[in-house]
Amino acid sequence: MTFLYQISVQPVVKQAKVVSLLSILQLEQHYRLSSKDNQLLLHSSIMLAGLTPAESNISMQDKQVNAVEQSNLAKLRLFGEGLNWHLLQQVINIVAAEGDFLPLRCIKPHVNLAVALELALLTPLTLAMKQQLNALTIKYNVEQLYLPSRPLLAQPGLLVMDMDSTAIAIECIDEIANLAGVGAAVAKITAQAMNGELDFKQSLIARVGTLKGADSAILAQVLESMPIMAGLADLVSELQQYNWKIAIASGGFTYFTQALQQRFSLTETFANQLEIIDDKLTGKVIGDIVDAQKKAKLVELLAKKYHILPTQTVAIGDGANDIPMLKTAKYGVAFHAKAAVQAQAKFAIKQGSLLQLLYLFDY
Repeated sequence: MTFLYQISVQPVVKQAKVVSLLSILQLEQHYRLSSKDNQLLLHSSIMLAGLTPAESNISMQDKQVNAVEQSNLAKLRLFGEGLNWHLLQQVINIVAAEGDFLPLRCIKPHVNLAVALELALLTPLTLAMKQQLNALTIKYNVEQLYLPSRPLLAQPGLLVMDMDSTAIAIECIDEIANLAGVGAAVAKITAQAMNGELDFKQSLIARVGTLKGADSAILAQVLESMPIMAGLADLVSELQQYNWKIAIASGGFTYFTQALQQRFSLTETFANQLEIIDDKLTGKVIGDIVDAQKKAKLVELLAKKYHILPTQTVAIGDGANDIPMLKTAKYGVAFHAKAAVQAQAKFAIKQGSLLQLLYLFDY
């Protein structure tokens, strides 16, 4: 037996949020959803508490999709406090032909994540559809992930992360510079580099040069108060349960990446080594600089080293020097990034914690 529910939708400002619908739907239970006039039409194989099945016989141009076919379909995942009935109907109107019932389910990849809506798309999104969805989700303050394919959590994989403003919530060199008394000059160079206005390697040399003569003890001061990005610990723990390799590739400094490696049992970390002589910073770095090209190369080298399929590689970062790395990985994610970086990445998480990266995976 199946049940059809008609849910009236009105574009009012203060309306019931979709969370009320999510409280009725069951996690991982499969439904189908369509839109007609000012109604959402919900097709369910089970009776739903709090909703009354439709008495009228509504014609459904329903494309039957079996479980195997559905798993291969592109997915659109929506999450965030701005979800509401009217938004959901507008999404359906963009991504589905009139009368089509899209496979729908609620997913919750982690206990500390909100429930997300997942729509399986019968046809791939066009550029025009993507643009419409982007404008719509910005308007409603909702995050979206359009996933023609997904990395598999239960299979070996590789995550390569940026450190500054990604794994941690600061730019270490800015904090070092503040303690060294050259904060304003360095912050200006950092901002220009992250926006792609300056060559990263040259900007790093210039910034480190301003630190010449500073007491190396300031590194320990920065480390002591270094804020970990929200969600990092849970994300790393979840991926490690499935034997994923997790690395940091940073244009920052080994003093901090090695501390993170030890704290979170990361697979490997790569960064720049500050030269210290007689407990003073010399204003130089030792060895080759980890720049944008090095970060991208590390994705390939680590995948080969640990026998990870290219389709199981994920990278996440926020700055312009992360763009080559994001493009090299199968799944490149811009995190709290400038618009220019988001435009170059395959996916974007615009707000919230790192744990939301789990919405990217099939599990």
